[in-house]
Amino acid sequence: MSDPCPTHVRLNSDSSPTAVGENTCMTRPSDGTIAAVSTPVGVGGIAVVRISGPDALQVVLRHLSVSALQPRHATYCRFDELDDLVAVYFPTGYSGEPTVELSCHGSQYVQQTLLQVLVDDGVRLAAPGEFTLRAFRHGRLNLSQAEAVADLIDAVTPAQHRLAVSQLRGGYAEQLRTLRQRLLDLTSLLELELDFSQEDVEFADRQELCDLLKTLNSQLATLIGSFRMGNALKRGLPVAIVGLPNAGKSSLLNALLDDDRAIVSDIPGTTRDTVEELMTLGGVSFRFIDTAGLHHTSDAVESLGIERSLRAVTDARLVLYVHDATTAWRPPELELADKRVIVVMNKVDLEGCRSPVVGGRWPVVKVSAKRGDGIDALKQAMLEAVQEDMPADGDVLLSNARHYEALQRVQQALAHVAKGLVDGTPADLLAVDLRDALYHLGAVTGEVSSGEVLGNIFSRFCVGK
Repeated sequence: MSDPCPTHVRLNSDSSPTAVGENTCMTRPSDGTIAAVSTPVGVGGIAVVRISGPDALQVVLRHLSVSALQPRHATYCRFDELDDLVAVYFPTGYSGEPTVELSCHGSQYVQQTLLQVLVDDGVRLAAPGEFTLRAFRHGRLNLSQAEAVADLIDAVTPAQHRLAVSQLRGGYAEQLRTLRQRLLDLTSLLELELDFSQEDVEFADRQELCDLLKTLNSQLATLIGSFRMGNALKRGLPVAIVGLPNAGKSSLLNALLDDDRAIVSDIPGTTRDTVEELMTLGGVSFRFIDTAGLHHTSDAVESLGIERSLRAVTDARLVLYVHDATTAWRPPELELADKRVIVVMNKVDLEGCRSPVVGGRWPVVKVSAKRGDGIDALKQAMLEAVQEDMPADGDVLLSNARHYEALQRVQQALAHVAKGLVDGTPADLLAVDLRDALYHLGAVTGEVSSGEVLGNIFSRFCVGK
C-alpha cells in the first residue's frame, strides 16, 4: 500500500529539480513559491495541488484559461490542455502567503504533470511540513499549534480529535505565554538590579516572585500530571491482559479484536513476549497488551517475558485479569492498588466450570473467549471503567512528549529559584535560573526555537501540509 504521507515527489523529467530535502525548508523557510499535492497518494475523484508564495497567483494564471481569480471564490477553468479543474485563490492563505489551491482530477498523470509544469515555471517542490512551517514563521500558528496540525491529521478517534483541536485552538499555550511574560518582567527587574549593585537596591519584589512561583508551579504540576492521560488518549489507553498461564489471555485478545492476532495453544507459556494491538471502543482508542502468563519459572526466556508483563501492568490504565473459571480462584499476586481492574472469568462454557469466590473489590465479567460469549459485556465494562478518566469539555491535557520534557525542565529551574530565594542567593544567579525557565517555556510555543528543533518537528509532516 502506498505511503499516504510521502516525503518526496518524483517528476518525470530528468532535468527538473529534485524534491527539496527535509531540512531545506528549515534553513530558508520563505524562499520562493512552493507547490505540493495536499491529498494522499492514490487514485481518487479529486486531488488538491497547493501553491504558496509571493508568485503563486501570477504563475498559476499563466496556465489557466481565465485572466483573474476572485479571492476566496471557486473558479471553474482549464489548466493548459491538461485538465479542467477548480481554482481558489487566497490572498493570505494557510501559510500566511498568497496561496492557490487547484482541485484537479485524481489521476496520477494529471497530478504529476501539473507539478511538472509548475516546476518548469520556477516553482519549487515543498518539503515535508513546509506550508505549516511558513504559517508558523508568519505568526499564524505558534509552535504548539503547528504540532497539533500533525496530531489532527493523525487523529482516528473522537478523543484524539478533541485533544488535537484543543491544542490547535490555543490549549494551554496562552497560559504559558502569560506566565512567561510575567517571569520575563521580573527577570528584567532582577537584571536591572545588577546595574545598581553598588547601591544595594531591589527592583524585583521577592514576595511577588515567590507568589508567582507558587502560581506557576501549581499550573505546571497540573499540566505535567495530565500528560499520562493525554498521551494515553493520543496513543491509545494501555490495557494489560494478565493472568496465569493457559487462562486464555491470547484467546481473549483475539475475541476482542475479532481477529487471530495472537497465537493460541493449549500448551502453557505459549506467549513469551508482549503483543500490542489497537482497537476503538465508544470513540476511545484502547491499546491492548497481551502478556506472558504470570508464574514462577526457571526458563530464562519466559522470565524475560514475565518481566515485560510486569512493566506492562505498571504502565497500564486498565488491567484485565483473566482467570480460568474451571480452576479455583486465585487473586492476582500483583500491585494493583492504583489500577482500574476488571476480572475476566474465562471458559465459562466448559464443563466443570466452578463458581469462584471473587471479592467485591473489582467488577467481574464472565466470558467464553472461544465462543465469543460475554465479549460485548466486557467491552461495555471497559468503557465504564475508564469513563471517570475521560476529560470533560474544556479540560486541557498535555499530550506532546516534547512539551512534557520542556515543562519538566521549567519546573526544575523554578525549584532552583525557589531555593535561592530562601537561601538569599544573589540576583545574578537567580536570573540565570529564571532565564533557563523562560527558555523552556518559550520552547513550547516557539517564542524561542532552534533550527534543529524546527527541523525535527516539521520533517514529520506530510508533504502538502
